[in-house]
Amino acid sequence: MLEQSSHPRSLKAKDSVLCATTELLMEGGLPAATVDAISARSGVSKATIYKHWPCRTAIAAEAFGKQMAAAIPLPDKGNAVDDLTEQVRWVSAFYAGPQGAVFAQLLAACVTDPAASPYFREYFLDARRAAITSLWQRALDRGEVDPAISAETATDALFGPLIFRLLTGHAALTPEEADKISSACLRGLLAS
Repeated sequence: MLEQSSHPRSLKAKDSVLCATTELLMEGGLPAATVDAISARSGVSKATIYKHWPCRTAIAAEAFGKQMAAAIPLPDKGNAVDDLTEQVRWVSAFYAGPQGAVFAQLLAACVTDPAASPYFREYFLDARRAAITSLWQRALDRGEVDPAISAETATDALFGPLIFRLLTGHAALTPEEADKISSACLRGLLAS
């Protein structure tokens, strides 16, 4: 990742690279987001890109993570059921759109290039899981969920089925199906 710097030129380069990568991902998925294409689109040299990101998967994961965070705010409906149900619904809709194919390509890149996995976790997954952890903590603070269940387990239970459906295509990613997943999971996650 480009070093955090207050230097406007460095911040501008980082923003240019991430913006160009997001555009390329939406136009042609991960195959289109080559370092050559990112460099050409952003106006940032390949040497500078490689100085700060180890591979294109790292750049793509960071750009995709920022895109997803901007598209899916954390709900605050006042209770765990509504917050978590809405979050699952929004993530399902995100994956059902063109971003779903990009997400699947990023996951596949982690399998075909195991060296990319740590960067996917760092630049994408950690931020997404931290967001859900904050929802879970809010629910814990209100006494609405079982304190014996970790945020990690709750995240896997609620969002893992969406990823499985995206990758296998065995069931739709619709609002109704998202609500069924939330309902089934939350019955086991809520405090009694």
